[in-house]
Amino acid sequence: MAIKVAKGIEVSPMAVNNPYQAYRQNQVQTLSQEKLVLMLYDGALRFCRQGLAAMDKKDYAGVNNNLGRAQDILGELMVTLNRDAGEVAENLYKLYDFMYRHLVQANVKKSARMINEVIDLLQQLRDTWEEATRIYQTHDYRTRVSTHWQG
Repeated sequence: MAIKVAKGIEVSPMAVNNPYQAYRQNQVQTLSQEKLVLMLYDGALRFCRQGLAAMDKKDYAGVNNNLGRAQDILGELMVTLNRDAGEVAENLYKLYDFMYRHLVQANVKKSARMINEVIDLLQQLRDTWEEATRIYQTHDYRTRVSTHWQG
């Protein structure tokens, strides 16, 4: 159950007792979609790397926890993707699905190689997304209408 703290902003009861949690929740709710996707990529990368570090220490519970969190992020990217947007969106969905399944197998097999493959793909997607966002924000894509129309 969420608690309304301002018009259009609700926080979990846990956030009310924890000011940092409330701040983080509000920060996420006010980010642009572009920055949210970048944040999801960063989180998935962080959890994959933490899973690798846990694997090096033979902390298999840590591997499972971190890879599971990375899978949760990939699942979120999959369910929020507008697959009706065309071929690029459909291919992106397939790539997310591949990475999700690859992490499941990496966890079962305890394969650092497979985790690194997902990290490489995620890093490329993250960097491409960041560049696309930068280009989008620095260009004016509004339709230009001539003021000298003669009919």
